[in-house]
Amino acid sequence: MATTSDKQKSVFHSIDWLTIIIYIALLAMGWMSICGACYEYGQPRDLLSLADFGTRTGMQLVWIGSSMLLGAVILFLDERFFDTFAYLIYGALMLLLAATPFLAHDIKGSMSWIKIGSFSLQPAEFAKFATALALAKFMNSYGFHLKGSWKNMAISLLLILLPMALIVMQKETGSALVYTSLVLMLYREGMPGFILFLGISAVTYVVVGLRFSEDPALWGLVSMGDVLVGLLIVAFVAILYFVYCRPTAIRDAMSENRNATYHSLRHRRITYIILFAIASVILHLSANTLVDHLAEHQKKRVQVLLGLRDDPSGVGYNVIQAKIAIGSGGLEGKGFLNGTQTKLKYVPEQETDFIFCTVGEEQGFIGSAAVLILFLFLLLRLIHLSERQPYAFGRVYGYCVFSIFLFHLLINVGMVLGLMPVIGIPLPFFSYGGSSLWGFTLLLFIFLRIDAGRQRLLR
Repeated sequence: MATTSDKQKSVFHSIDWLTIIIYIALLAMGWMSICGACYEYGQPRDLLSLADFGTRTGMQLVWIGSSMLLGAVILFLDERFFDTFAYLIYGALMLLLAATPFLAHDIKGSMSWIKIGSFSLQPAEFAKFATALALAKFMNSYGFHLKGSWKNMAISLLLILLPMALIVMQKETGSALVYTSLVLMLYREGMPGFILFLGISAVTYVVVGLRFSEDPALWGLVSMGDVLVGLLIVAFVAILYFVYCRPTAIRDAMSENRNATYHSLRHRRITYIILFAIASVILHLSANTLVDHLAEHQKKRVQVLLGLRDDPSGVGYNVIQAKIAIGSGGLEGKGFLNGTQTKLKYVPEQETDFIFCTVGEEQGFIGSAAVLILFLFLLLRLIHLSERQPYAFGRVYGYCVFSIFLFHLLINVGMVLGLMPVIGIPLPFFSYGGSSLWGFTLLLFIFLRIDAGRQRLLR
């Protein structure tokens, strides 16, 4: 029988230290960026002053230290704990999300922060790991198959949509959109490719429809956006029919499924294509309705991104100033604590949502590329760890972590560069705050603990 010390020794040798090194490196670079974003001219530059707990840089050290302690605690838990209590954790977090609007205070229009003493916590950040655990538990059940089972697909989507709906009720649209990234995990686990293609098509419909929504067409009866989206739907349907319904494609599918006949396979694929066309029309109409019901500032952000309006002193101000800050850094940057755009507070929310502009200004192109390469290493490592899991529980959870990190990285950096709409989500391990840092640490270290226990499962 293994003793506690044997178990700790086993965890120590089984843990993926490369990922932990990347984690610590990102924390260190993130803290330096927060120092740059929060530093003011005339403030002492010594480490003691930067670590003052009365400042944001000092408080971030508290969050970093507590996060590392949280990660260490997770590593010494039994990996079976997360499988056993996955649904209980999910249920508890969903109840907390449902109660948050009634307990939270209004902060910049958001009802997502619960004040505990002198601190505020955002339950939406912790719902991510809870949702990932619930999905991993469900998809690891005996006889589970995602492909060909609409029941399993519906339950999986319900587990994802529930926290999204509860977070939208808190007026946190950006945090809710993070859960859409989990379609990457569903695709890895057997979700039909046409559903993923439908999702990509939906984004295309929204962009094209909005971009040309103000241009009249067909004698003013509809907009040019509606016409172009209609042509896109016809084109996509024609491509799907050519790729999946031509005789050679159906015969290739018959070789993999010997129980199916030519006509049954063809009929099934045509049915899918018809459903795709119907869903495309519904998605386009729903997108128009959703945009009409967006808050005015959200609608303006989308319009600025698509070039439909100029608002340099309004909703477009953040992005313009962020671009100036990044561009002013040049190749090598201005150096640690030497940025001007950030020191003069031209960039709003520069220590949270727009933290990457500090990296660009102080560390330049070289420093920004180094940060992105480090994130790339982390994402590739997450894929590697996910693929070596002996059971679906670890693999599904790992791909959930990968999807969430990828979404945060692409959207946060993209909105700073003006390539994505400003939806207010943090950059992992860089943005100031305890809730996001704890949430990302929980996501990552639970996966590291599950991965460390794979050797026991293989025995």
